[in-house]
Amino acid sequence: MLPSATTTLKDSRAFPGFSVNDVSQARQFYADTLGLDVNEENGLLTVHLSGGTNLLLYPKDNHVPATFTVLNFPVPDVDRAVDELSRAGVQFEHYTGQSDGPATDEKGIFRDEGPNIAWFKDPAGNILSVLEQG
Repeated sequence: MLPSATTTLKDSRAFPGFSVNDVSQARQFYADTLGLDVNEENGLLTVHLSGGTNLLLYPKDNHVPATFTVLNFPVPDVDRAVDELSRAGVQFEHYTGQSDGPATDEKGIFRDEGPNIAWFKDPAGNILSVLEQG
């Protein structure tokens, strides 16, 4: 019997990655605004996330941001996270609940079904979130 692909991938230390249109803007946002540890090597950014996971950000001239959330940051208190990130200059998305996504409150927090969650974009337009996990 041949080993399945899942056998090969089961022990792989996979990591997420997505494109940005400007590496220097991304570096400034992820390092300075969000306060994450970031390394740049060979034109690529590695963002070091809690738990030992790394995120690879790579340049793409014709970058088109996804229309969905590409990175979620679990936090114990979404209100506190939104307040702190807002003070750092992050602008949260506000949705009306029509065709633009679930309705958010005045702070940009969705508080209905599931965890409380707030969405924001990086300089390349990639959608990120902070979501409450107690």
